Amino acid sequence: MEYRFKPEGVCSREMAVDIENGKIKKAEIIGGCAGNTVGLANLLEGMTIEEAIKRLKGIPCGYRKTSCPDQFAKGLEEIQKKVRA
Repeated sequence: MEYRFKPEGVCSREMAVDIENGKIKKAEIIGGCAGNTVGLANLLEGMTIEEAIKRLKGIPCGYRKTSCPDQFAKGLEEIQKKVRA
């Protein structure tokens, strides 16, 4: 199932993830630093939601307290809450 969410405090404008059986089938980050966001999306494919959150949560970007990876982790956490509800 595909989910879309809006990140906060980063350059990217939107994030999308397709999840199947608890794994990330496809990830997309729209906007932001193209090389980094495409690289991140490619690395996430095939990873479980839990592993992605564990690896990405809390990563800062320069002077910012958040980053595209951190925002992606937060989006995944929100998806988990919805799925469990």
